[in-house]
Amino acid sequence: MLMSKKASRDDPVKTYLLVWFNSEGERPSEVNRRLMSLGFELTKGSYDFEYNWSGNASLDQVLELGDKVYLSLHGTGAMFKLESM
Repeated sequence: MLMSKKASRDDPVKTYLLVWFNSEGERPSEVNRRLMSLGFELTKGSYDFEYNWSGNASLDQVLELGDKVYLSLHGTGAMFKLESM
């Protein structure tokens, strides 16, 4: 998990999520449903999902979001990476 130091304190924070699926785990559509229920949006490009904070987010808030992702994906066989900027 990375917090970029380039962003101004007033810039809204975005958290990006990259997901790896396991063919022995849940269907990608189920993983998608779980992540969307947490407030993530699908995105194109280098990341699969994006979470838009309504303003600046502290490191603790990003870690709490990471915990929610972990709990939501637990048992699905999916792995993930978070990056916040």
